[in-house]
Amino acid sequence: MTAQPTRLERIGPETASVMDVSPFKPSLVRAVFRDVAPMHVSRSATWAAASVTRTVLTEIIDAARGAAAAEARKKLIPRDLISAIDRNVELEVGGKWYDHSPTFKGLNGVMYDAEGVIVPRRKRSRSRRPSGVSGAHQFEAGVKRLLRNRGVTAVPAMVRDLDGIASVFLTDLARDAAMVVREGGVKRFGTVTLVTSDERDPAPSSSSSFQDSLGALSTRRGDARTIGRDDVLAATTIQLFGDIRQQALAEARGATQSYSSTQLITGPPAEEEVVDRPPVREIDRQG
Repeated sequence: MTAQPTRLERIGPETASVMDVSPFKPSLVRAVFRDVAPMHVSRSATWAAASVTRTVLTEIIDAARGAAAAEARKKLIPRDLISAIDRNVELEVGGKWYDHSPTFKGLNGVMYDAEGVIVPRRKRSRSRRPSGVSGAHQFEAGVKRLLRNRGVTAVPAMVRDLDGIASVFLTDLARDAAMVVREGGVKRFGTVTLVTSDERDPAPSSSSSFQDSLGALSTRRGDARTIGRDDVLAATTIQLFGDIRQQALAEARGATQSYSSTQLITGPPAEEEVVDRPPVREIDRQG
């Protein structure tokens, strides 16, 4: 009897389907990319960006959950977010959101301009470029789903902070991915290793494979008009550092590989196109 290929099915809150790799819908991710740059976005790039965002939000929620558990609470509050970032500087992402959130009021220090004059907070992030702040509400459903998956709840102010961080982080990720496409690779990046004063520097060979993967992303191959998966991975090396960067890269690669395998079994979803491209007008020919 010929063995039939196994189809992936939803099995409850946790699912084996690649569609549940991230709680953020591909259509939302593509919309963020379109707001940042007028480029095509491959489906694998969409899944990679969604996976990286999920990894970052998951780490923030888990760290906040630890802070809440220390006070015997199951519901997260904004103070838990501050504690999470204080305990792990790798989680300090989506910084533009901090200037708009009451949670971080008074915690961002003082900014001066070139003449030594204090810059008011309302003017710090004023820019014509999309920052992700205005679209934060679009991430609420995904954030709530991720909170449920982690077994916690949060007060509305905490949910809004997570919405804002997700939106700003993904916007910055999309902008860096577009930059990688334009510049033909990552022209400036480095590595950061966090150690305490009494710890020795890790041996260079301990992360040689990871360093090789970063080097491979420094030179870009592919269509100069399309943001691909590797462009998003390269952007991740710019946005993140430390253990969370390595974890985000590994999970994004796994997510896109699982997605490719799923398409071989089930075929692409009918409602989505393989690449996000603008519509092509059909020209009538006479003669």
